[in-house]
Parts: sequence; structure tokens; C-alpha cells
Amino acid sequence: MTLATPHSLFTYGTLQMRDVQLSRFGRLLQGHSDALPGYRTTEIRITDPDVVAVSGTDRHLLVIPSDDPADAVEGAVVKLSDKELAAADDYEVDDYARVEVTLMSGTKAWAYLESARNAV
Repeated sequence: MTLATPHSLFTYGTLQMRDVQLSRFGRLLQGHSDALPGYRTTEIRITDPDVVAVSGTDRHLLVIPSDDPADAVEGAVVKLSDKELAAADDYEVDDYARVEVTLMSGTKAWAYLESARNAV
């Protein structure tokens, strides 16, 4: 039986962690390296106790737009089913918004970026 994986997701933070993947998806994800141009990371404090328990930390990376066109966020593209994408959405707190992006490779993927409620 083949797992349907219609969604590409660009991961750069805790979604790359073994324990988070096993907790959210019940499997380890296989991906390939890529980068998101025109963005950089910052660190935020997570207060959701379930997310902190799974990731083991209250400090998570958040991708924000950069004024420096040379900036890019390194990460990995993984394939997810509809159910797994919903599990990823459930994991990400309100500080993040799922947005379709174009990566350096030209691949279109979902990525969790700074939500509009946090943007200055």
C-alpha cells in the first residue's frame, strides 16, 4: 500500500526533529534539502504546553521576511498526506501561518511563516 503524499512542506525547525515527527505523523519523514530565499529566522517563545512537551523546548524558530535579498532559510522539503498536513497545522501555534512559497530549487511548497497577527 502506497501512502498518498500530495503535499510538499518546507521544514526548518522543530518539524525536522525525530520526536516531533514520530508524535505528529507516526513516522520519520524523508526529505531533501532546499532553501527559502528572501527570509531569515528569528526565535520565539512557545507557551503551548503540548507543543513544548513534544519538541522539548519553548524556543522555536520563526521565519520572517528579510530586507537582505541574499538571506535564505535552509531547510528540507518533505511529502505529507492530507492527514499529516492537518497534523502539522494542529502542531503549529497561532504565531505561524501556512503559506505557499517558491523555494530556491523552484519547488512550490507549504511553509510555516510568521502569521499576520505577529507581523509589525
